[in-house]
Amino acid sequence: MKKGTIFYFYDALCGWCYGFSPVMMEVYEKYKDEYDFQVISGGMMTGERAGPIGEVAPFIKDGYKQVEERSGVKFSEAFLKDILEEGSTEFTSIPTAVALSVFKQHKPQEQVAFASRLQKAIYFDAIQPMDTEAYGKMAEEFGLNGEEFIAQMQDKKIVEQSFEEFSVCQQIGVNGFPTLAVDKGEGKLYAIARGYVPLEMVEENLKNL
Repeated sequence: MKKGTIFYFYDALCGWCYGFSPVMMEVYEKYKDEYDFQVISGGMMTGERAGPIGEVAPFIKDGYKQVEERSGVKFSEAFLKDILEEGSTEFTSIPTAVALSVFKQHKPQEQVAFASRLQKAIYFDAIQPMDTEAYGKMAEEFGLNGEEFIAQMQDKKIVEQSFEEFSVCQQIGVNGFPTLAVDKGEGKLYAIARGYVPLEMVEENLKNL
């Protein structure tokens, strides 16, 4: 019997996705034998929405507290002071999306874990999204060659794949992150989570399918 697929529409710069990350990892661990998993980058901070974090994402200053309260996930002091408060870090979704695209070429079965690692890198390790070297170090944590990984991030085809993922989200009407949807093998998508929800709700919605 053909396995279904759980699609995780997310953005590494999405604070609520960061809060949802532990739930997503639990979903993956519990259902990886029943479903394939695909992580799709949403391109939340691109075009006119990208720029210095102090200008394009002031909502994080209030929003992060809500994420912490609901999810229990913490934003580090390094991020809050050195990135958010300082305000000049270029906030763009493209580098993280490209890094994920490269990673999926090598270890597609670990893409959920790498997506989670990217979120931790932004909101806990406080890397700058444009810091290409940081992605090479993360790749090494998963057993990949860091220098080769960085070189592949410059590949135009890989970059195009990332933009195609952004387009997919728009075409199917994903207008918020995180969004979790299931294809039971019929070519139809059924949403089982929009925004942050606890594991129990994801499982209930999955069973109701």
